[in-house]
Amino acid sequence: MVEDSIFLKSLRGEEIPRFGVWLMRQAGRYMPQYRQLRAKARDFLDFCQNPTLATEVTLLPEKLLGVDALILFSDILVPLIPLGVEVKFLPQKGPVLKAPPPEEWKDFEPSEVEYVFETIKRVKYLSEKPLIGFSGAPYTLAAYILEGETSRDFREIRKLYYQNREKFHFILSKLTQMLKTYLSEQIKAGADALQIFDSWAYTMSPQMFAEYLPYVEDIAQFLKEEAPQTPIIYFFRGSGHLYQIAGQKLKSVDCFSIDWTLRIEKALEGFKNKAIQGNLDPTVLYADKKTIERSVIELLTEVSKNRKTLYVFNLGHGLAPDMEMEKVKHLVDTVKSFYL
Repeated sequence: MVEDSIFLKSLRGEEIPRFGVWLMRQAGRYMPQYRQLRAKARDFLDFCQNPTLATEVTLLPEKLLGVDALILFSDILVPLIPLGVEVKFLPQKGPVLKAPPPEEWKDFEPSEVEYVFETIKRVKYLSEKPLIGFSGAPYTLAAYILEGETSRDFREIRKLYYQNREKFHFILSKLTQMLKTYLSEQIKAGADALQIFDSWAYTMSPQMFAEYLPYVEDIAQFLKEEAPQTPIIYFFRGSGHLYQIAGQKLKSVDCFSIDWTLRIEKALEGFKNKAIQGNLDPTVLYADKKTIERSVIELLTEVSKNRKTLYVFNLGHGLAPDMEMEKVKHLVDTVKSFYL
């Protein structure tokens, strides 16, 4: 039964024989099988909106890597489309967005992203692995909307924070309401856990982060009231300077997924009663297998000194397209060979 999975038991703080493992972007371009499926779609957005292809991609890591959890194949920008935001994915450039003023955004209608929920249902029918649903966090989505594309520092949302605090909070409030519905519908479709991605959190100052986090807490609290059994994971880049604030503000989050800017010892101390996920630097996968193995064992040894559960192995960010699948598989196998 999925409830007995190592992944979910660890998030609940129950006894486990070893630490669970899954990887962000575990179904991605580094896999030849992914590229074969991707070639069947017109573009990336069409790929995400095709439940047949999205289901196949979601299932690939179970078969090819042997991970302990699957994550829905989709994109964090998908739920912006029903609001009236134009989203395109351009080759070599990535996402490009064109949004109307926030006052003119449409009400979020879940039926317009039914393909997401259909993919969840299909994956749950075909696999007994826990399935992680997900969304972007309000700040990260707002950053994309205001910038119109990806950016190194997402200056536009930070400018708005200082120039027009009222509008800043208005946008975050609108996105928060949308995400409550979107994630709730993922749970209804069958998602066993949810991860909220704040990929651009590191662009915030500690003051800005503290002022923003109540929106994430609002989402997590709402979901916990609707489905207390569904773990909520919060991934935030910039963990090194933001982790204490996250721990103080996010009472309804079950697991903090951290990047490599935070020493694992500090995370274990800072999140004593919460689960931790991460935090190996993904660039270790460009090294040889011995280095990968040593890095994994060192991390797991340090974790196991302090806890035997409430930890899930992951990277500090996602897998890159030019990584070697053989090394990724070796990393997963190494984690699975480390018994407590």
